[in-house]
Amino acid sequence: MTESNTHSTDEPQELLGADTPTTTEKDPEDWVTGDEPMTGAQRSYLDTLAREAGETLSGDLTKAEASEHIDRLQDATGRGAQT
Repeated sequence: MTESNTHSTDEPQELLGADTPTTTEKDPEDWVTGDEPMTGAQRSYLDTLAREAGETLSGDLTKAEASEHIDRLQDATGRGAQT
């Protein structure tokens, strides 16, 4: 079941999962929390990607470092977004 929520403001509504690109993406170096330890989800996904790529990575990466490795390994393993 899907519902459409409407808002009474005149500002454009951000749509998640839309086919249109978002401009809210920040460079990991600019993240306020980028120097915090990577999340559990990042750790799990990096473990999968690193195994597929035949690489090993440090287990004490920051969120920003993990994000950069994820992007790189997605390209290396073919799991990255298809353009």
